[in-house]
Amino acid sequence: MEIKRDVYLERLIVRKHNGFIKVITGIRRCGKSYLLNNLFYHHLLAEKIADDHIIKFAFDTAEDLLKIGEDPTVLDNTKEDRKVDPSKFINWLMPKISGEGMYYLLLDEVQKLGAFESVLNGFLRRNNVDVYVTGSNSKFLSKDILTEFEGRGDEIHVLPLSFSEYYAFKQGDKSQAYDDYSVYGGLPAVALMATEEQKTNYLISQMKNVYLRDIIIRYSVQDETALSEVIDVIASGISTLTNPRKIASTMNSVHGTTTCDATVDRYIGYAEEAFLINRVKRYNVKGRKYIGTPYKIYFEDVGLRNARLSFRQVEETHIMENIIYNELRYRGYQVDVGTVESREKDADGKEIRVQREIDFIAVLGSKKYYIQSAYAIPSQEKYEQETMSFERTTDSFKKIIIVEKSMKPRYDEKGYLMMGVKEFLLDANSLLI
Repeated sequence: MEIKRDVYLERLIVRKHNGFIKVITGIRRCGKSYLLNNLFYHHLLAEKIADDHIIKFAFDTAEDLLKIGEDPTVLDNTKEDRKVDPSKFINWLMPKISGEGMYYLLLDEVQKLGAFESVLNGFLRRNNVDVYVTGSNSKFLSKDILTEFEGRGDEIHVLPLSFSEYYAFKQGDKSQAYDDYSVYGGLPAVALMATEEQKTNYLISQMKNVYLRDIIIRYSVQDETALSEVIDVIASGISTLTNPRKIASTMNSVHGTTTCDATVDRYIGYAEEAFLINRVKRYNVKGRKYIGTPYKIYFEDVGLRNARLSFRQVEETHIMENIIYNELRYRGYQVDVGTVESREKDADGKEIRVQREIDFIAVLGSKKYYIQSAYAIPSQEKYEQETMSFERTTDSFKKIIIVEKSMKPRYDEKGYLMMGVKEFLLDANSLLI
């Protein structure tokens, strides 16, 4: 059974012939190559594009390198400076794009091609080539895209499977599927595995031997232990406000180290650029400005987060919030953490300044939503606590509360939309109700 990625496929389709290099980014093993070389390739064939006008090349496979006369030992990942000879690739390619009609160039792991920026920019000057590329997150990172293609790179960021994609593949009981997803996440390879032992071993191994190893090699990290400890502290504190000083303090008190704030901040940046984590700033709703620190950090995949902690710290409340954050990004929203300040009276009648949090402000074009992730609301007191920040915004944007238990979307007496997390995740239009 094929795992469908219809949302991302459509994002590629609408970008056809737009004059930009379509750059597919994402964490390793999230399905970038499958999207390009299987799903999009078969879309082109269905559109009656001749097979000889669709040119696929993977710079990380010995088979393709041999086609152009390149030595496959260039694939040695421990030697960052070794690249595929661009002249060999160009000499192989040019005769293949010399005919009539549009040619579609699908290139995998393009960062392994020497001078790839110049090579690809050269194709932009040809009116018969439409270019699509993927790049490993460890070498082809989001910040690079802004400059490497002279402003003509169009990024499509691919996340691991959303819960709706995961459930469409797995089927069965929704609650059981959600429980599995919240523990093991959405990496496609994990969804294909049958046993918990397979999933556990795979995720722990990938986290150690692929994701962290990529960061260590790319940035020549000398203190691997400190990097690991930073990731551990972040994993332990997802969805809570933090900053480099707080993380360094935790590390130093627990492990007796002397890691400084600047080192922690640098390692956070490495992990963020590798798409392993996301740092989410706070936005002052009334002041209409961003607040530097503290901020929240979420994992690109909750399964990798849980694996980092050996599945010993699976807090349902924080993981649910992480899943909601990833779902909003999957739907294309820009997401911030919201803060609302107000003047209120304390128990003694003294006026004080109070800052309240909105878990997410989700924005897409003219659409804007305030969202609270509330695992459970067992009492009126808890309800008031969760909605107080909504009331302090004094604006008319839709306000939504997502809870863990199954609940069809409905509006409460205050006009706030409430729904269960599974209902939210499985209905692409759940915010529009």
